[in-house]
Amino acid sequence: MDALAHIFTTLPVPPDVLVLLLALLLDLALGEPPNRLHPTVWIGNTVALAERIAPGPGTPPPLQLAFGAVMALLIPAAWGGAAWAVSFGLLQLHPLAYVLVVAVLLKTTFSVRMLHRVAAGIGRILTAGDIAEARRQMSALVSRDTSQLTTGQMAAGAIESVAENITDSIVGPLLAFALFGLPGAVAYRAVNTLDSMVGYHGRYEYLGKSSARLDDLVNLVPARFAAALLWLSTAVLPGMAAGRAWRIMFAHRSRTESPNAGWTMAAMAGGLGVTLEKVGHYRLGDPAPEPEARHIGRATRALYATTALAAAAAIGILWLRWAYWP
Repeated sequence: MDALAHIFTTLPVPPDVLVLLLALLLDLALGEPPNRLHPTVWIGNTVALAERIAPGPGTPPPLQLAFGAVMALLIPAAWGGAAWAVSFGLLQLHPLAYVLVVAVLLKTTFSVRMLHRVAAGIGRILTAGDIAEARRQMSALVSRDTSQLTTGQMAAGAIESVAENITDSIVGPLLAFALFGLPGAVAYRAVNTLDSMVGYHGRYEYLGKSSARLDDLVNLVPARFAAALLWLSTAVLPGMAAGRAWRIMFAHRSRTESPNAGWTMAAMAGGLGVTLEKVGHYRLGDPAPEPEARHIGRATRALYATTALAAAAAIGILWLRWAYWP
C-alpha cells in the first residue's frame, strides 16, 4: 500500500485528471448504476422529502418563497458538504482510494451514454415507422403531450433533449468538477435536480422559484461554454454547418423561456440545418425543414464530439489548478 501511495503522489499527473478520465470510461462502458445506488436519485429523494413538508399551494406565497429559498440553498450545500467530507476522508485514507471512489461518484453527476441511448432509441423506432411506440417512448423524454406529435416533432424533441442536456448533463458537471472538485459537481447536480423537480410554473410557482433562478444562475457560464464547444464540433463533423450554427445560435438563443437552454438548442438547430419547434413555445432554426430520424444520429455524434472538447477543457483547468494551487 505504501508503494502504491508513493506512485500516486509522485505521478506527474493531477489526481483529479485521473478521476475525470476514469469517470468518463465508467460512463461509456457501464452507463448508469441502479437507482438504489445512484446519488442523484438520493438527492431527488431529499428534494421529495422537503417538498412533502413544504407549505402547500394554498399557503401565503411569501411563506412558499421563503421555504423554497431555504431548499434551494440548503440541499446543494448539504450534498456538496457531504461530497467534500468523502473526498477529504479518501485523500487521508489512500490516493488510490480517492481516485477510484471519487471517479465512481463523479460519474453519477453526468451522463453521456444514457443520453445517447435514449435519443438513438427514438431514432431507430422512427426509422422503423412505429409512430405509436415512438410517442410512448417520447413521453419519458419530454414534458409535452406526445399523443399527437408528428414524426418530425418527435425527431425534434429527441434532438432538443440532446442539445439541452449537453449543458445540464455533461458540460455543467465537468466544468464544476474542474473548478471546485467533487463537491462542486455534486452541488451542481443538486441544483439541477431541484430545478427539474420543483422549478417550474403552476403548482411550484412560488416554492420552486428560487430553485429555478439558482439553476439559471449557475448555468449562465456552462450554457454559453457548451454552445461554443458544440459550435466547434459542427465545424469538423460531416453533415453539419458551422457557419449556420453560429448565426442561428446568436439569432435564436433568446427564443426559449430559459435564458440558457436556447444557446445549445439553437446551435444544434443551425448546425443540422433544421427547425426545432415546441409548438406554442419556440421555433429555432427556421426557415428550415423539420428534422428526420437521420438527424438524431448526427446530433448524437455532436454530443460525443462536444463531450470530448469539454473533457479536454476540464483537464486543462485541472492541470492549471494543480500547477498553481496544489
